[in-house]
Amino acid sequence: MKIVLNPTFAFLKDFIVTLPEAFTQSGEIIYKGRNEIRVYQVNDLQLNVKRYKKPILFNRIVYSFFRPTKAERAYQNALRVLEKGFETPTPVAYIEKTDGGLFSDGYFVSLQCPYPYTFRKFGGEEQLAGNEAVLAQFARYTARLHANHILHLDYSPGNILFDTIGGVVRFSLLDINRMQFCDVDEDMGCRSFERLSVSEEMFRFMAAEYAKARGFDAEKCIEKVLNYHRESEVYFSNKATIKKKLKEKDYLTCLRLGIDNLRWLYFS
Repeated sequence: MKIVLNPTFAFLKDFIVTLPEAFTQSGEIIYKGRNEIRVYQVNDLQLNVKRYKKPILFNRIVYSFFRPTKAERAYQNALRVLEKGFETPTPVAYIEKTDGGLFSDGYFVSLQCPYPYTFRKFGGEEQLAGNEAVLAQFARYTARLHANHILHLDYSPGNILFDTIGGVVRFSLLDINRMQFCDVDEDMGCRSFERLSVSEEMFRFMAAEYAKARGFDAEKCIEKVLNYHRESEVYFSNKATIKKKLKEKDYLTCLRLGIDNLRWLYFS
């Protein structure tokens, strides 16, 4: 078992070492799906522990020999994001377990973020009116991320926490194992909004604010943001249809939609 512990939290060593065995027997479950997240109270600290789903055999080989695990990437990316002056839950440790010589299970431990809101707040029937200040600050925040070469590849509503403190909106990024540190051009920047679930009016408002902050043409940014979002919706609709058609053994439809999705992922 590999354990990397942030030196700042060396006093948590005993907890971290026993965590894999104790995980299913303790802590408060706050999310259970493909992965599982539990919160623990340890030494006056609230710790967030994410256990990643055990990967398929091919990915176990990849993570064992060719690519850092999700747990390691979450830990290392958090250090880099904090170093650049942006907020993400402070990384405490990551753990990698092996089975039969291959990676099997990964855990990422961080401090629990206290911010009460996610970007889901702006979904559903929520309107732009009354939310302009937060959305404008979010657009400018996104522009600062990109100007500092930070590109979150899973910039979805549940991965953006925020709160208003002293009249200033503070944002914190979650689930950052999928992230690039690179030059972010106009297309990449506009595409990063694609997974947000807000009204067209909100998209137009944020795209204009983002363009202003980065010195881009506002109308072009608005058009790109809206197009990328529409394409993203088609992609996820196709995924849902593929899942349904697999059960119906309609493999031709699955192949057609799968090719469309691959084309969008890698060639759009």
